[in-house]
Amino acid sequence: MGTGVDDPDAEFRAFFENHYAELARLANLLTGESDAADDLAADALLALWHRWDRVRAADHPVAYARGVVANLARTRIRSAVRERRRIALFWSHRDERTENPDVSAVVDVQEALRRLPFRKRACVVLRHAFDLSEKDTALALGISVGTVKSQTSKAMSELERSLGAVDAPRRMHAAATAPSLTRPAEGRD
Repeated sequence: MGTGVDDPDAEFRAFFENHYAELARLANLLTGESDAADDLAADALLALWHRWDRVRAADHPVAYARGVVANLARTRIRSAVRERRRIALFWSHRDERTENPDVSAVVDVQEALRRLPFRKRACVVLRHAFDLSEKDTALALGISVGTVKSQTSKAMSELERSLGAVDAPRRMHAAATAPSLTRPAEGRD
């Protein structure tokens, strides 16, 4: 970097002050998300701080920093695309309806599902409500078939305990095909 400063902390502080805004702008342009840009720039600078000895010895530390921001932005975009695919897959089968659903059972199943962690919930819904194969569920969630098997099994056990029923798969399907009675809580995983 050629600053002549022997104090790595002061050198990093100067690097941060000189390049944070530029890195945040880069993140914003790459992701199109102004809210996430500051977080991505901060995450990149944190990663640089952890490797500061190597970064400061590099020929072009700013180029290295830009590469870190680009990689973090790429990861964020890929994650958002996977999430949109999961949501589209989940809602693509919503046109199926059950005549005269057992409203209390549907509400019970929906509440029990909300109490499951996201991965378990996603596995059981895709497998039992949408009749996807283990392979298709794994592809939709970006996980292995073995993980789908274990998460589905654990989730079904939790649902059976919660609902007190051994026919949870049938109740799952009935709840998924019934008209939406309640909206899922936002941000709960």
